[in-house]
Amino acid sequence: MKRRYIPYWLGFVVFFLTLSRAVQAQATGGKSQLTIAFDTTSKPIQFGVSQLEKALNKSSQGVRKVPISLDSKGRGILVSVQPAQSEVFIREEGYRISYQNNSLLITAVDAAGAMYGVLDVAEQIQMGKSWKTLTPKAVNPHFTVRALKVNLPWSSYRLGPAMDVHKDVCRDLAYWQRMLDQMAENRFNVLSLWNVHPFAYMVKPTNFPEANAFPPNEMADWKQFWTALFRMAKERGIEPYIVNWNIAVSPEFAKAYGVKERNDTSAVVKRYTREVVTQIINEYPDLAGIGITLADWMSNFSGTNASLPEMTPKDREDWIEETVVAGIKAANRPVKLLHRSVLSADPGEMRRVINNAHLPDTTLVEIKFNWSHGHSTPVLALTHDSHSGKRDDGYWNPMPSNYRIQWMIRNEDFFILRWGQPDFIRKHIAQNTAPYVNGYFVGSEGYIPAKDYSHVTSAHRTWAYAFEKQWLFYQLWGRLLYDPATPDAVFEASFASRYGLKSGKPMLEAFSAASQMPLRLASFYGSTWDYTLYSEGFLSPFSAGKGAQDTVSSFISINELIDHSTLDPTYLSIKEYVDQIVAKKKIPTGKMTPVALADLLDADSKTVLQRVQQLRSSASPTLACELADLEAWAYLSRYFADKLRAAVALQTYRLSQDKSQQQKAITYLNQCLDHWRKVSEITASHYHEVPYTEGYLSKENAFKDSQRFLWSNYQSQVERDIVLARE
Repeated sequence: MKRRYIPYWLGFVVFFLTLSRAVQAQATGGKSQLTIAFDTTSKPIQFGVSQLEKALNKSSQGVRKVPISLDSKGRGILVSVQPAQSEVFIREEGYRISYQNNSLLITAVDAAGAMYGVLDVAEQIQMGKSWKTLTPKAVNPHFTVRALKVNLPWSSYRLGPAMDVHKDVCRDLAYWQRMLDQMAENRFNVLSLWNVHPFAYMVKPTNFPEANAFPPNEMADWKQFWTALFRMAKERGIEPYIVNWNIAVSPEFAKAYGVKERNDTSAVVKRYTREVVTQIINEYPDLAGIGITLADWMSNFSGTNASLPEMTPKDREDWIEETVVAGIKAANRPVKLLHRSVLSADPGEMRRVINNAHLPDTTLVEIKFNWSHGHSTPVLALTHDSHSGKRDDGYWNPMPSNYRIQWMIRNEDFFILRWGQPDFIRKHIAQNTAPYVNGYFVGSEGYIPAKDYSHVTSAHRTWAYAFEKQWLFYQLWGRLLYDPATPDAVFEASFASRYGLKSGKPMLEAFSAASQMPLRLASFYGSTWDYTLYSEGFLSPFSAGKGAQDTVSSFISINELIDHSTLDPTYLSIKEYVDQIVAKKKIPTGKMTPVALADLLDADSKTVLQRVQQLRSSASPTLACELADLEAWAYLSRYFADKLRAAVALQTYRLSQDKSQQQKAITYLNQCLDHWRKVSEITASHYHEVPYTEGYLSKENAFKDSQRFLWSNYQSQVERDIVLARE
């Protein structure tokens, strides 16, 4: 028998392999390594795997990442992008989790779906589950458009310190990276960036170089900023859009070419707009879409400014067709179009332009749900596309073939206190899903979630940016728009993980109850545009035309509450309710009375304070900050409840002259004063005065007490209600 001769060099190979494994084991703390095989060239999947790796490492599981190949075998996690399987239909951005040959398979038809599947597995591991025993499932997105609306502080639509304070933060790519990370984790897939005229900050127009005054080095900085921002979005499965107001040019353009900044329909402005749209599409290959809004200055619809030319709906749409649409079609690649529905729009004319455009992708048509106060009732009571603000179904009837509707859920109602109500969002989606609807936009006009300028400096302030403080708001909207069946357990686990709690259920219960207050107020106190209601402040700086407006303060007085009509058609106003009670009429079935609403608010408050008491003893300083917000909402709920009861009693007295009703109103209003003092005390421990309408409103029509906001500023108005009741 021949003796086999082993080459001497093979001994060195074995030695170095053994040494390498020993070093690797030492580097991972001796953990066994789990193989994750995936397309390592895909940025969205890379992002998802990075989150999965963190979750596994936290559970003491080492990770080995390898490129996927056709013959990948062995025990581990396999992330695969492939055509949909016939037995389980997976759409774009959907995914399937299953097991095969002792491996966990995450299957999708595109990179975004694979990323979401990996994030799902990471989340389940964070919740204490094992990757080996997950429940197989297939998930598809409920909506294809899940968008955030973020206003930019330069060339901003709203003016003043509340915008200016964000300029440095919004130029910092570190902010946008964190924002985009949370968007991907929460399944948002569209980032829409809004300002009056973005183009001058994006390019030096070829035929109009004086459109901006940036020197070459500064223009290069802007170009680098936008390029990096759009690329980061794309790498996370997010489509970036820019949205502007029409008709507008930069101040530099207006001066250089002798035109007006607003509403100048001259040939030079038309040519510039068309060409700059084309140039921006060509210079920014990762820009996914351009949005256009038929803004206030395209028509003198209010009849208050005779200098504005009157543009018919056809004129406005012709302008869009000859500038924005023409610019898109002249570009060297396609982008998507977002056509907003606002006061100056007309569904018939809009359909004509979209039909004539023959764009390859479905056009987005965004409609404000209940105008600027989408956080109200899930009933579509009014939109923003007619002078009356009433519903106009011409946008979806007949069913469009080349565009779909997205509901804009504006938030002009709470900028400071944290908010989160999952059942409201689920109910909203259930009631407003239709064949013509493919998504939602969520965001504010008067608030940018960038610098947190409301919270006092403190050691427990662990968040860098305002959206991180409001993490639950974004998690709820994003996750539920993707999958309304996402259980509360997911959100409860987020609380438990964030604060080291045994269970996050009490926190979610507390938030669900606390967050009803602004929804109930906005449903009861009918409003329209931004500054007609600010729910967390109990303010109405401008009239919505739904009742007598106070001439003393922006604070909603007892008289305003009595006189005002409701937004939700199932709610009875104070006057309607008292009229029926005095006339001894039966309250119609299905109607929400002010007294019943007050009882609900009290029940909410009780739930919140019970949960806060339960959690306070073991709360970390940052958790205590969240608990303080919950307490503030609880006492705002009590304030609103007792003010409703006071309003019913006072109106009853005014009709019947029953003095006991007047005294009852005064008693309730004294209780309101106690509640407001409590709100002021709680909020003063964490927040300082902030700009609200400052810098935006003119001297002629502004309440001075709305310019800067803090709850304690309005105690005198709470006391004034008592005087009004006595008089």
